[in-house]
Amino acid sequence: MRPIEAVASTTLNVVSRVSGPLAGAGAFSLFHMPFVRSKLRSSERELFAQAEVERLPAADGKQAVVYRWGDGSRPVLLVHGWQSRGSRLSAFVQPLRDQGHSVITFDAPGHGDAAGRSTTILDYRAVITALHDKYGTFDALIAHSLGVLASFFALTRGAEAEKVVAISPVCDFEYLIGEFFTELRLRDALQDRLRGQIAKNLFPDLPAERMPFSVTHATEHVGAPVLVIHDEGDTRIEIAQGRRIVAAFGDQAELVTTTELGHRRILSDETVVRTAVDFVRSGPSSVDEDDVRLASAE
Repeated sequence: MRPIEAVASTTLNVVSRVSGPLAGAGAFSLFHMPFVRSKLRSSERELFAQAEVERLPAADGKQAVVYRWGDGSRPVLLVHGWQSRGSRLSAFVQPLRDQGHSVITFDAPGHGDAAGRSTTILDYRAVITALHDKYGTFDALIAHSLGVLASFFALTRGAEAEKVVAISPVCDFEYLIGEFFTELRLRDALQDRLRGQIAKNLFPDLPAERMPFSVTHATEHVGAPVLVIHDEGDTRIEIAQGRRIVAAFGDQAELVTTTELGHRRILSDETVVRTAVDFVRSGPSSVDEDDVRLASAE
C-alpha cells in the first residue's frame, strides 16, 4: 500500500467509527480519485503530436482531452482504463488508420492531460456519448479494463458501435467495490455506506436487482459482436470477469486468452493488436484463438 493509500485507509476507518454517513461520503469521493496520473511516454509523443486535439465537456463541469487521427469518417473509439490515458492504446492507431478508419481516443477527467482530480462512470459515459453524437455510430469500440465497463454503460444509454473489443475487461461494478475495499483494507461496515452513495449518485435509475451496473445487463441493448481478450495470469482484473461477459453474450461473443502478458503489456502485444484489428475489419470469423495463445506465449 502506497503512503497516500495508507493515510486514506486509516482516516476512513477512524471516521467510520464516529460518523458512518461522513465516512461513506469520504469513501465515495476517494473511490473516484486516481492515486496515480499516467504520463505520456517518449514512445507515444510523435504519434500524439500528429493528433487533432480538443477539449470536451464531461459531467459536472469536468473536461476530457480528445485526440483524433483522420477526418472523423469510419470512426473507431479507443477507451482507456483506470489510472491510465488514451496514449496507452497507441499500438492500435496506425493499424486502424491503415484500414481507412479515423481513430479517436481521450483522457478522461482526472487522467492523462485532462484537468480534474476525479472521474466517474458518468464522466466516461458523457464523453463517449458526446463523441458518438459528433461522429456517429462507431465502426468499432476498443476498450481496456474499467474502460470496458464504462463503454458498455454508454452503449446502454444511446451510443452505438458495430463491433466491440474488450481487453482485460471489468464486467461488474461490484468487482471494483470489492477491489477498493481490499486494497485500502477498509472496515466492512463502510461497504453499505459506499453502496448507498453509489446507488444515489451513479445509478439512481437502476432497479435494486440491477444495482450496481454490470456488463451482463447490457445484452438487451448491445447487438454487436464482442471480442474479449484476457490474459490468464492477469493479477489486476481476474480472467473470470472476461469469462462473465462471454457467457452473458453467448454466441454473440468470443474469448481469446493470452499468457504472460498481464493486465497492461497486453495492450502493446503485436499479436493481440493484430487480432483486434482483424476482428474490426472482418468480424468473428477472423479470430484464431490458438494463434494468439501461441504467439503470446513465445
